[in-house]
Amino acid sequence: MDNSVLIRLQNIHRIYRIGSDMVHALRGINLQVSRNEYVAIMGHSGSGKSTLMNVIGCLDRADTGAYEIQGIRTSDMNGASLARIRNRLIGFVFQSYELLPRMNALKNVELPLIYSNVGFAARRRLAKEALTRVGLGERMHHRPNQLSGGEKQRVAVARALVAGPSILLADEPTGNLDTQTSSGIMELFEQLHQQGQTIIIVTHEPDIACHARRIVRMRDGQITSDLPVRQDPAWIQIHSSADEPQKGGL
Repeated sequence: MDNSVLIRLQNIHRIYRIGSDMVHALRGINLQVSRNEYVAIMGHSGSGKSTLMNVIGCLDRADTGAYEIQGIRTSDMNGASLARIRNRLIGFVFQSYELLPRMNALKNVELPLIYSNVGFAARRRLAKEALTRVGLGERMHHRPNQLSGGEKQRVAVARALVAGPSILLADEPTGNLDTQTSSGIMELFEQLHQQGQTIIIVTHEPDIACHARRIVRMRDGQITSDLPVRQDPAWIQIHSSADEPQKGGL
């Protein structure tokens, strides 16, 4: 096996039963992600991208097919085993931050380490390091209601990174942010990627996806394209528009 491959999905199918209907959310997904890749998974609502994220994040299991993460086959694991893999290898960043309002930033970031039985001194040190890494060294004692939207998302990123995960998995990470704040979060992801972090972003926004190095497009539960970002239509359209001469004027 290629040791650089961090994620490998082979012929993944996921079917949900809703009443008497069968919904085929994933239809034969084949995907590999290597270490230090920066991948965007794009698709409209109902495309299957959220289901794929849940399978990659070990929040859900495929009905058929094989899924390996860091060489560990997860397809046949029970819930407890999946939880251990999830806590050890994956850091999650959600659109809605998911911060506990009564805890300050430092304590929010410590939470994954508490569940991993890391001692107080070690988890306090690691949480401070993670917050400093995302530029919030001076804000770690503030509660969520004292932070801006961008700062809340940076706390969420720090929490995702604190245990040293192999993969940072971000679901619509700028969905609740304005354009300027979104740019700051995407700059942070770029810095993390440059430091060697493997990042997978799930988004429906072309301008966000174009920050990645590779774009995987989904439709009706299938991958329709998997291209380097500069070959993806979204990147080409954005940069072609930027290069067009402005009309008007003297």
